[in-house]
Amino acid sequence: MSLIDRTRSVLGHAVEVYQGTAYERRLSAVRDRLDEPLRVAIAGRVKAGKSTLLNALVGDRLAPTDAGECTRIVTWYQDGHTYRVLATPTDGEPRQLRFTREDGAIDVDLGDLSVDDVAQLDITWPSQALRNVTLIDTPGIGSLSEQTSRRAWDLLVPDEEETPADAVVYLMRHLHSNDVDFLRAFHDVEVSRPNPVNAIGILSRADEIGVGRLDAMASARRIAERLSTDANVRRLVQSVVPVAGLLAETAATLTEVEVAQLRRVAELPVAQAEQLLLSADRFVQNMPELGLTTIEREALLARLGMFGLRLSAAMLRHNGAATATELSQELTERSGLTQLREVLGSLFFERRDVLKSRSALLALSDVTRVCVRPGSEQVAGAVEEIIASAHPFNELRVLSSLRAGWITGKAAVVAELEQVIGGSGAAAHQRLRLPADATTAEVTESAVEALGRWQRRAESPMTSYELSVAARVAVRSCEGIIADQRRSR
Repeated sequence: MSLIDRTRSVLGHAVEVYQGTAYERRLSAVRDRLDEPLRVAIAGRVKAGKSTLLNALVGDRLAPTDAGECTRIVTWYQDGHTYRVLATPTDGEPRQLRFTREDGAIDVDLGDLSVDDVAQLDITWPSQALRNVTLIDTPGIGSLSEQTSRRAWDLLVPDEEETPADAVVYLMRHLHSNDVDFLRAFHDVEVSRPNPVNAIGILSRADEIGVGRLDAMASARRIAERLSTDANVRRLVQSVVPVAGLLAETAATLTEVEVAQLRRVAELPVAQAEQLLLSADRFVQNMPELGLTTIEREALLARLGMFGLRLSAAMLRHNGAATATELSQELTERSGLTQLREVLGSLFFERRDVLKSRSALLALSDVTRVCVRPGSEQVAGAVEEIIASAHPFNELRVLSSLRAGWITGKAAVVAELEQVIGGSGAAAHQRLRLPADATTAEVTESAVEALGRWQRRAESPMTSYELSVAARVAVRSCEGIIADQRRSR
């Protein structure tokens, strides 16, 4: 029986145990969550670029990116067969709201509701990108409004109920003390609690780190790599990825009209183009002979920023026949969005069942602790048995211990251990540091070699106790890879 099936079974038993109580509906909802898309919350400080990143991931300008009312409300974006906006008041039944789309973003009419009256908004939008994931846009941490800032805390670090998010993408422009406090709040060393395995850090607005220079993303990548290896950061997030959110959002919705306007800049002599793109003011005001109105220039600046303008002009200059589709692909790659999608895929979506099972077991563990009734002890025992025996949870425990610095050893050994147990992705080639197109025979051979190494480390009297325990988990991971390869053959 798979991990998700075992979790579903114990939840079914729990629903029967708590039938007729206030917890029955809550547990039924948790069980239903197992079959829903993965829930990923996007969090961060004010003006970190959360809504912009959400739009880039969806490939559509849905979330408003200004400082309007709805940016102060927790908003869920999910796939569906119809277009709908539903408000859940803090007091009262959910109600459907009217909405329009202005310049792409959804403009919601709250009617007689104020921002403080709305607990959350649920936006249903037919979207291929939302079929496997539900995105939760949260208000900014550190807002001048304590109540607005508190909404994100209440969602991801609730006092009583479980967090509704299975994983978190946290945006930061640098590691602020508020970021550390927030990330630590939903971090716990227990496998049933959120820990670094379900959190990814985003170095947001990465192009601004290099002041919009063409090499800005290279500088941002170096900073992200340093953050990813920092011991304090590793305890909080799995990885740090640099993303130029505005460029990524615009790349997904770039039009041929905009490319034609950009081509006018690219066709200028290099020296003139560099002078024009020296600052935002110069781009908007200089060279009237360019044939672009002030409104058109301001629109391009708002859509691309100085980094995007410089990068687009340089790319078009080297390929004058580029279409909107071709330029969009290049800008998406340069923005860091492609790398982020790969990281999300390997660290979140490939672990979907593990993350969802953990969320469910956390909720069930909380219920059995606060409400004891006939049969609840058996439920609690079943939860403990799943947590103790399920190998994916053992991997998460070791990974959390590695990130906390509790398992030590030679750097190369610790790095390989982290890789083998899925610290950089759950796929076999990622665990074994092989190329994605490695053959079954190559994967099997590499796994057998790794199995031998970790068996020797587990049995060696020179291995520390902590590393020895972790090595046994690595042995099981290697055995699982070998068994999977044999089944695939």
